[in-house]
Order: sequence, then structure tokens, then C-alpha cells
Amino acid sequence: MSTATATLLKPFPRISTNNNRKQNFRCLTPKSSLNQQQNPPPAASSSPLDVVTNITKLLWGKSLPPQLLISTVRLTWNSTWHLMMSQLAPSDPSGSYSRPVSQFRAKSISSIPPKLHLYVGLPCPWAHRTLIVRALKNLDDIISVSIASPGIDGSWEFHDYGKRSGQKEEFLVPGSDSVNGCKNLKQVYRLHSGGEYNGRSTVPMLWDVDKKQVYCNESYDIIELFNSGFEGSGLDLSPPSLKKQIEEWNQVIYPNVNNGVYRCGFAQSQEAYDTAVTGLFRTLDMIDGRLGNSRYLCGDVLTLADVCLFTTLIRFDLVYNALFKCTKKKLLEYENLHGYMRDIYQIPKVAATCNFEAIMDGYYKTLFPLNPGSIRPTVPSCCKHEVLSASHNRELISSTDEHFSVPAA
Repeated sequence: MSTATATLLKPFPRISTNNNRKQNFRCLTPKSSLNQQQNPPPAASSSPLDVVTNITKLLWGKSLPPQLLISTVRLTWNSTWHLMMSQLAPSDPSGSYSRPVSQFRAKSISSIPPKLHLYVGLPCPWAHRTLIVRALKNLDDIISVSIASPGIDGSWEFHDYGKRSGQKEEFLVPGSDSVNGCKNLKQVYRLHSGGEYNGRSTVPMLWDVDKKQVYCNESYDIIELFNSGFEGSGLDLSPPSLKKQIEEWNQVIYPNVNNGVYRCGFAQSQEAYDTAVTGLFRTLDMIDGRLGNSRYLCGDVLTLADVCLFTTLIRFDLVYNALFKCTKKKLLEYENLHGYMRDIYQIPKVAATCNFEAIMDGYYKTLFPLNPGSIRPTVPSCCKHEVLSASHNRELISSTDEHFSVPAA
């Protein structure tokens, strides 16, 4: 017999009937009081979630709820999801994401206002391309910038968070509206034409400071303007001899990669997703093959086409692979594409535009229909700054002077 069992079966001591009886009771009473203090009764649940949890435990215990309830909740969630997605990401009748057209296009270069201000959000790849070109062209003193952060409803807001603990000084961070002092981007847009604008308040956006008007909110117009409309560095990201080839690459990259990842993540039918994901990876496979013999898309010269591709690639393993269901392959699995992405990342001033914490917050904590729990996963090891800064050896790739044609995706 074990010691524990013997202890349990040991007879209780007889209580004396003499004067020691009171002493025995005095010894027992404090022990009972002490046990009550160590194990107080559980406090009553008061939150709605606790009430629901207690009810479900009472009805079903540890088993799953009835099939009828599961079906009802599934139907309700699917209907609500489609409603939210229709607002977040408009789709065509097939369920394919249809990106809205920018409403403010840039004028001719000869009519550039004397003072422009750039509004951006760090998670947005379209805004990111404007930050890169602004940095590479040394336009920091010419084009001022305000960096917004996404609010819980997905709109762009301005907050002066200050420097976070352990944050590198060289990385851009969200802040306040340094020109108009607005609390959110919607307020800035409403300053345009006396507050009559009721459209989408998107980034990037160039603001005419003197006229208090939106000058342009089309990202490609902005990077072309930054490249050729101002006296910055001597770098030309769209030389005349490569303009045709750059345009050909953009016609492949934009629909299948830049917008392709969104067509995967925002697809509202299985057919729409299958079409989008097939086009995305077929295009990535093709580009990876090309980059085996060419350092950049158009040879040895970095162009606007490379900038546009880079802002999607730098987010691929970080966000799109998991959240947007672009799961066929990670960018890390592409021999040439991953090195190409690291090559551009290591160009001076480019890394400073890549705030990975802000990027992940902007997707995982804001796109509620895609991530209802708002839980942000840890940054993949392949996306760490030290990994992206590792040697890529792409400088050893030398293309000939002959410009290859861009194949159709």
C-alpha cells in the first residue's frame, strides 16, 4: 500500500470529551479558514464573451456545437465577409478584384507647381515606389513628405508616435501631417476644391501646397515626374533608349504581379483565385528565368520597371505568401528573383524606405476580412535586414548591349 493511500485510510483521531476538546477545535478552525482563503470561489463572469463561453459549455460541454448552428454561423459569416470585401476590394461579376482608377492624373512636366508635398503610407507598395524614386533622385529637400498610418477602419491617419524603442534611426516612420495639420488623409482630400471631394482617399498623393489642391494620386505618374521633372541626382531611371522596354515590362508586371497578388488575396470566388494565382506564378517563373542572364529587367541599368517590381517582391514572403494566399512558392525559393530583390534593397537609401513592422501592421492588423483576429505573425527570418543585406553576387552578371524583347506573360 502506498504512503498516500495509507494516509487516507488512517483512522481519524478520537475527539476528547475532556477540557482538551476546546483546544482541538481551536486547532481545526484556523486550518479551515486558511483553506477558504487559498481557494476563493471563482468570480462571476461579466463580459459578453465569458457569458457566451459559459452557455456553450453548459449546452454542449467539450463537444462541437450542433451542425445547424455551425451552418448558420458559416452562412452569416460568408454573407458578412462578401459585404465587407465588396467595400474593401470591389470585384467584377466573376469575383475578380477590380482596382479603382486613380482620379487625379499628373499634368505636363512644364506645369509642375513650385511647391509639392507627398502623402504616403508605409505599408502601401504603390506609395513605396514614390519614396524610393524620391530617395534615389535626392529630392528630399525639394519634395517634403507626410507619412500616414492605417486606422482600424483602413483609412489613413496621422499620428506622431515618436521613435520606438530599438528602432533604427534610418528607417522612415509614420508621423503627423506637416503641411495641413489634418488628423487623417480624408480631411486633406476634402480641402481640395472647397470640400466637395467624396471619392477614395488613397496614397500616394501629391499635394499642391499653394493652391491647396490634389495634384496627382497616380503612383506611376508621380515616379515619372520625380524622375524627369526635377533637378535631382544624375540618375535617370527612364532613359529614352529604354522607354519602350520599360513600358513593355510594366504591361506584364502590373496586371500579373503588382496587382496580381491583390487579385489573389481579394478574390471572392475559387475561380477568380485560381486564375490570379496561375498568372502570378507563371509571370514570376518567367522573370526569374530572365534575371538569370540580366542583372536588372532592362540589362545593367536600374529603371522604373525595377522599382515597381521591387515593392511587390519585398512584401512577398513578408505578407503576400501567407495573407494573400500566394502560397505556391516563396520568393526565397526563386534563385534569381530573391538575389535581384536583395540587390535593389542594398542600393543606398532604398533600405531606409522599407519599414517591415509598419508593413506587417498595415496588412495583418488592418485587413480585417482577411485576418479577423488581427494577429501579426513574426517577421520571417528571410526578411530580416541582416539577411537582405547579405552578398548576392549579381554584380557578376553582365548583359550584352543588345536589348532582349519582353515576352508576354
